[in-house]
This record gives sequence, structure tokens and C-alpha cells, in this order.
Amino acid sequence: MDTAVSVRGLVKRYGDVEAVRGIDLDIGTGEIFALLGPNGAGKSTTVEILEGHRKRDAGEVRVLGSDPHLAGRSWRARIGIVLQTAGDVEEVTVAELVRHFAGFYPDPRDPATVIEQVGLAGQARRRVSRLSGGQRRRVDVALGLIGRPELLFLDEPTTGFDPEARRQFWDLVKTLDDTTIVLTTHYLEEAEALADRVAVIADGVIVAEGEPSSLGGRARAAATVTWDGGELRTDTPTRTVAELMSRFDGEIPGLSVTRPTLEDAYLELIGGEAS
Repeated sequence: MDTAVSVRGLVKRYGDVEAVRGIDLDIGTGEIFALLGPNGAGKSTTVEILEGHRKRDAGEVRVLGSDPHLAGRSWRARIGIVLQTAGDVEEVTVAELVRHFAGFYPDPRDPATVIEQVGLAGQARRRVSRLSGGQRRRVDVALGLIGRPELLFLDEPTTGFDPEARRQFWDLVKTLDDTTIVLTTHYLEEAEALADRVAVIADGVIVAEGEPSSLGGRARAAATVTWDGGELRTDTPTRTVAELMSRFDGEIPGLSVTRPTLEDAYLELIGGEAS
């Protein structure tokens, strides 16, 4: 797999505080990669360095083959960024705003196509000020996509969304097959739904990396079998359920079989600290 992002020994200091302490990271082309961690862990600093918005103190960084700190306008045209809080131009329409941003890029996508892609074709002539929160977020994504980016940064993209709007946004992200995506989020179910791989940052270092289903040993963790009046942790849940069926002569009252969730693994990795 080709590499869109390569990081070796990344360090960033703020005075005497070492916010990022020697991170190594590879993100494949076309991959959705989620970066997780509590506030102050160093993930925002890391992403800002990858975007070229913050200077590092040590280490090597290559994003789309270039050093973000030295890259010029042509490199920036290959990057899309959807910030957590983006400013709105309230009194223009969706179509006017997207067409305006298209003029910033040498080879933009067709504005009407992008507006349709993000599910706003019916609101193209509506002023931004009259959109719902979820629709405004779709405008943000349209602005991130209009330049035909090879790499898209999504910073807490569904903050403030209701559950239905969040799932609609997930469906949209899943359609971006030709785009590498770096996602930061505090919603663990969002990372599990979207990401091919995740990394957890705590205290300026990566403490775990891998597929969401296996992070922190989830795939090998014991299952918990519970029923009315009992609970058992076991590596062989199927056998346990079979034994319980014979004990209860059929249906097992209150049966539940669970394994650690991504949230369980995440909290253990960061030492139980609330994000």
C-alpha cells in the first residue's frame, strides 16, 4: 500500500512542555485513519503539523511526498481540511459559497456535483444562515472536497450532530473512496464505524495502533456471559452458552454475551482518563 503520510520521531515543545514526544506514524493512500486521545494528549498538535499549520521541533514528516512546513501552494491544493468550527458566510447561498471556494484551486471539482454529493442539491439556492446544523456541516465538507483533495482532514466533524445526522454524515464519508482521510473524533462509535485503522495518543505518544476490532487486544479478550442470576468471563463463550442451555433446558433467561468495546479498550489504554 502506498503511503500518504509518513512520520518519524515527531517532537513538538511548548516551552518546557513536550506535547508530542517522538511519534512514528504511517497512513496508507485511500485509508480512513482515526486519531484518538483525550484533550491535551497531542493529537491536535500532530494534525496541525501534518496540515502545515504548525512547525515541529524535531522529526521527519512527509505528507503526499512533501514536508508540510516547506510545501507551497501546489501542495496545499492537494489537501482538504474540515475544521471543527468553521466560519460561515451567512448571507450567501450554498451554491455561491461552493463556487467561490472552487476559484481558489487549479483543478476544482464541479460545484454542482459536489453539492449533490454531500446531499445538499435541494438546498443549493438557500442561504447558509437558513440551514440546519447538520446541513451547515455538509457545506463544510463540500468546501473541503471542492479542490479535489488527495488527503482530507476531518476534525471532530460531527460535534453537535443528532444521531440521525451523524449516521448520514458517516454514509457520506464512506462514499469518498478515492480520498485518504485523517479523522479526529471523541466519538468512539464514529471511529469504529468509519476507520480502517486507529491510533490512540496519550501524553504525547502513541500507545496503541491497529484496526478498531483488534485495538488493545479486543479480539483476544475474554467474553462476558451474563444471565439472570449469574455472570461468567470466558474464552469459550459458545461452549458456556451450550452448557447453560442444558442447565435451563432450553431458553436462558436474560442471556447476554459481550466482548470489550472500543471504548473499553480506549479507556484502558489512556489509563481510564475521561476524554
